[in-house]
Formats: sequence, structure tokens, C-alpha cells
Amino acid sequence: MRAWTWRNSIEGLTRARSDQRRPWLVRPWARPLVFGLCLLPLGWLVWGAAADALGPNPAEALIRGSGLWALRALCVALAVTPLRLLLRHPPLARLRRMLGLFAFFYASLHLLAYAWLDMGLEPGEMLRDLLQRPFILVGMAAWIVLLALAASSPGAVARWMGARRWRRLHRGVYLVAALAVLHFGWMRAGKNDFGEVWVYGLLLAGLLLARPLLRRRSA
Repeated sequence: MRAWTWRNSIEGLTRARSDQRRPWLVRPWARPLVFGLCLLPLGWLVWGAAADALGPNPAEALIRGSGLWALRALCVALAVTPLRLLLRHPPLARLRRMLGLFAFFYASLHLLAYAWLDMGLEPGEMLRDLLQRPFILVGMAAWIVLLALAASSPGAVARWMGARRWRRLHRGVYLVAALAVLHFGWMRAGKNDFGEVWVYGLLLAGLLLARPLLRRRSA
């Protein structure tokens, strides 16, 4: 019994030391932690709506807040590949799909908030708004491309499509980034307020340009 106890103690210490050497991104708690962090903006929006803390126009705050978080999630998802190549840290790739799906989640929340709170879920009103305000049409186009990327993200779908077709489809993220910035900038044009638009536009452009450059360097 004593020998068994010592042997198991040594094995436990060995496993603990091995876990300490593993990158934190491959540990069991890493993905749930990142998942929880990605839900914080949703919690903030829900709390703000429940506590009447979103300002004088809560509907507009929910629509714009969810849209901004969709754009931020897209930036974070697009930063994964450049960071993985720059830091030479392959485990970062484990987060890419989840972050991309959160970008789609917040974009869908943005669309739902617009359709429900602004348009009253009236298809006729939405169609008229699409025709009268082109930036809405641009945002809808970005969401449709994101929908295709999200639908093809499961491994089974990727295998069914084949690597070449899957990669070709997922280059659509470049189109999503361009449409998202155009949608944001066109919306801000009415107030002649382009500060944030430039920040996100330059950030996304830098991330997209960095991907092929860093791939070439690491090849």
C-alpha cells in the first residue's frame, strides 16, 4: 500500500510539472476562459438594458453597441493568424474558429436588434430601409458572407467541401472586413464623425496585410 502511494505521488508530481510546461492555450480551462470573456460584452448590454443604463435612447445603444462588438470580435479573430506567425505559437490557432463565431454572433445580435427595435420586425419597413439607406444593404451583405463562413466552420463541413474550396470560401473574411468598415463609415457619414472608422479601418487593413507577409516570412 505504501509503495502504491509513493508511486502515485511521484506520477502526480510529474504530471503537474508537465502541465506547467504546457502553453496555457492547450490546457483544459483555456477555451472556457476565452469563451467566458467573449460573453462579457453580451452581459454588459443585457445588464445595461435591464438597469436602464444605456442612456436616453437604449434601442440605438443596443444596435450600435452590438455592431461595435461584432467589429471588435472580427478584429480579434483576424489578429490570431498574424500573432501565431509572429510569436511562432501554433496553439493560438485553437482560438480562431471560436473568435470568428463570436464575430458572427455579435453581428447577428446587431441585425436582430436593428430588425426588432428599429424596424419592429416589419419586412416591408426593412425592405424600404434597405433601398433608402445603402449602408444597411452593405451591412446585410457583410452578415450574409459571415453566415456562409460560420456555416462552413464545423470540421465535418470543411471535410465535405475539401481543403481548397474551404480556403477559397474563407478568404471571404477579407470581403467581410471591407464591407464592415464601409457600413460603419457610411453610417457615421451623417454625423461627419470618422475617428473610430479610421481606427478600425487601419487596424483591419494592417491585420489583413500582415497575414500573407508573415506567412511568406515563416515559409
